[in-house]
Amino acid sequence: MFPSELKIRELSLRPATVLAPMAGVTDTIFRRVIRGLGGCGLIMTEFTSAEGVTRSAAKTLRYLYYDADEHPIAAQLFGADADVMASAAALVEDLGFDEVDINLGCPAKKVVKCGGSGLLRDLKQLETVFKAVRAAVKIPLTIKMRSGWDDSSIVAVEVARMAEGIGVEGVAVHPRTRTQGYSGQADWNVITRVKQAVAIPVIGNGDIRSPQDAERIAAQTGCDGVMIGRTAATNPWIFRQMEQYFANGRYDEPSEADRHRLLADYFRSLIAAELPDAIGKMKQFACWFTHGVRNGSELRHQVHSSRTATEVLERVEEFFAGVTKN
Repeated sequence: MFPSELKIRELSLRPATVLAPMAGVTDTIFRRVIRGLGGCGLIMTEFTSAEGVTRSAAKTLRYLYYDADEHPIAAQLFGADADVMASAAALVEDLGFDEVDINLGCPAKKVVKCGGSGLLRDLKQLETVFKAVRAAVKIPLTIKMRSGWDDSSIVAVEVARMAEGIGVEGVAVHPRTRTQGYSGQADWNVITRVKQAVAIPVIGNGDIRSPQDAERIAAQTGCDGVMIGRTAATNPWIFRQMEQYFANGRYDEPSEADRHRLLADYFRSLIAAELPDAIGKMKQFACWFTHGVRNGSELRHQVHSSRTATEVLERVEEFFAGVTKN
């Protein structure tokens, strides 16, 4: 049975599902798409530089913008300096977030240099970061980590035990190493070992592409909930489908009209927000999303050949008008 509730201290998440933080994806507009479709217990911001937050850099602070209807919402921070991480976490609490999460999973080189999965190579410094952040905030504190730096240094259980001892209240495990990146298969056995080692909630992440996968990972690992990232970018309905599947054993596939409405509404929201990178986000999202659309390759071509955000929206409307006629 899939868990009906994920409880992180007083924070009760129903369903026991989490939208993973994804750079360039989980901004407020995308998060509200997920909220609107239903079925997601907790949403998370893009992972955000603690250094940028404490310097009050406008670009970085933009990552922490959210609307009231996004609760419950967690902010994820990355960084290696304990004092800076503590200050950034305190700001997150002041901004009204329900939870703060520490990123120990990002494999990108520029993040590894100052945190992310790079901290998995320095557990002494990681312990200092945990203690500083825990002392700085009263809201729930969680972590998201990879299994280790490489196959010769699988430290997930050790990190989870350390975190629990310091007062971290939940851990999400993506059981790939940093050197794996997103290649190969996630080793769910690592999640099982973490779950057996700690009493705090353990959230399974990695290779969950369908409701059936979510059911399997819960049964295999005993995890208390699941976190979904890349699948949600290509199939924003995944959380609603999981909720349907766990309720009655089946789920709905989105219709062409559903896909048209979601894509057009998302693009209109990007235009209305006047984001400087709106057209880039449109092309990125279209590349992922249109793999589920009939003749999606033609729509991708139309979107990628557009020069303005308004032109992208026009191409989307023209494409779906043609699909309807056919």
